[in-house]
Amino acid sequence: MTTNPTTVALVTLGCARNDVDSEELAGRLEAGGFRLVEDASEADTVVVNTCGFVEAAKKDSVDTLLAASDYKDSGRTQAVVAVGCLAERYGEQLADALPETDAVLGFDDYADISDKLRSILSGTKHQSHVPRDRRKLLPLAPADRAGVHDVAVPGHGDVVVNGSHIPTSLKPVNGSTDAAADIDGLTSGATAELKGRAVKPSDRSELTIDAPDLMSAPASGPRVMRRRLDGGPMAPLKLASGCDRRCAFCAIPAFRGAFVSRRPTEVLGEAHWLAENGVREVFLVSENSTSYGKDLGDLRLLETLVGEIAAVPGLTRVRVSYLQPAEMRPTLITAMTSTPGVVPYFDLSFQHASGPLLRRMRRFGDAERFLELIESVRAQAPTAGIRSNVIVGFPGETEQDVDILCDFLSRAGLDAIGVFGYSDEDGTEAETYDGKLDEDTIAARLDRVTRLAEDLTSARAEARIGETVEVLVESIDGDTAEGRAAHQGPEVDGSTTLTGLPTGLAVGDLVAATVTASEGVDLVAQYAAHVQPQEVVRAANLTA
Repeated sequence: MTTNPTTVALVTLGCARNDVDSEELAGRLEAGGFRLVEDASEADTVVVNTCGFVEAAKKDSVDTLLAASDYKDSGRTQAVVAVGCLAERYGEQLADALPETDAVLGFDDYADISDKLRSILSGTKHQSHVPRDRRKLLPLAPADRAGVHDVAVPGHGDVVVNGSHIPTSLKPVNGSTDAAADIDGLTSGATAELKGRAVKPSDRSELTIDAPDLMSAPASGPRVMRRRLDGGPMAPLKLASGCDRRCAFCAIPAFRGAFVSRRPTEVLGEAHWLAENGVREVFLVSENSTSYGKDLGDLRLLETLVGEIAAVPGLTRVRVSYLQPAEMRPTLITAMTSTPGVVPYFDLSFQHASGPLLRRMRRFGDAERFLELIESVRAQAPTAGIRSNVIVGFPGETEQDVDILCDFLSRAGLDAIGVFGYSDEDGTEAETYDGKLDEDTIAARLDRVTRLAEDLTSARAEARIGETVEVLVESIDGDTAEGRAAHQGPEVDGSTTLTGLPTGLAVGDLVAATVTASEGVDLVAQYAAHVQPQEVVRAANLTA
């Protein structure tokens, strides 16, 4: 007699880094005998990968947990489990504030997630972790993090490595506040609405991945497991985790930890596996991609690695995200604008443009320096895509600061702009600042800058009419197709609708098209020709 496997629905909220973590959890759960289902109401257990970034994202996570818990009354669901950033950040405090959730698991629980879920389903009470500052788990100096293997870092097969793991082809030629009160505020008045992205059931019987670092996997220590969220032609690929910067408004380093690069062999191995599973574009993600390699002995390692990834057979383009303006360098700009297969796309989080306010944020730069950086990019790639996020209403911000920001945005020619109103994040330096602005003032400034950003990005898109763009086809519906041009990042930067489709066009094709119209940041383009992938050479030294 055979018994049906226990079913699990995995719901993801937040950023592309969370998508990668969910795919790791999905791989571990399938390897542990669970069957993934898309419909949460049909699952024995629902796992919600939460976001803990800003207030609105945290509320979405709480709402989703409450909605999932409703299935315990109406469906087959027996347990609801919180994982991810909100779970790691608040641990036992979240468990106490949300009794509807059966368990709150931290990053340290990911390696044996299957055993944890079975224990929870059997009725065993899980003792949630006490929140801690994960930056303190690794040495202060990046170079000293090599050899520390007992710190859990989601998405890393081997926690930290040293320069000996760098393939020869990649080596350079030259040389506290009350967090419980914050959680109570989130749960007060929360609504039960299931949000987020669900892992779809596999259409293959075999496990999609065991160890994407192939033969380079360590003899001991954890192996990375991964199972695709969906079958689309784009997939995020994690470069690193954590952040060593100390921005006054940001809590992420405290719960994501210190910066740790994945070793190049592991990244390349996973890129190969993704290409073999139908991926055509990899989206390199981390908390700070410009820092990649600093703990491996080579701060310019990314410049070479992007070319190695682009050379993986089957991949047509590589996109880099999360670039820190203060760490940008000429060699990286050149690599991102001239390496075949690497799209000239610059995700630069300026956060503001007023120099004095940026210092108060514990950040560097000002409007003129940022404009110089943008000019250096466009000097090498005039049509490069550049996006950014900005914060308005930060403590001490004046009307003059807002004027400086608006003037900068008007001169920058950005393709996409995310505008956020400031809110206190517990445990951050900015939470202790004086000069807090009232909600009405923040809302008014948010409205002003958002409307300006929409006008500017719409004008930037309209200026592309007549331009030839290369579009990755992501869906086809009758006589039109939807995809993204090189300057359009996944989900947040708009899309391109293709017309005049040829017979045989398929999802995953890369085509050239002429822009004929725009609507907001979205483009309409007439198909011109298929783009022939550049000749690829199998990446070397995967076993280094």
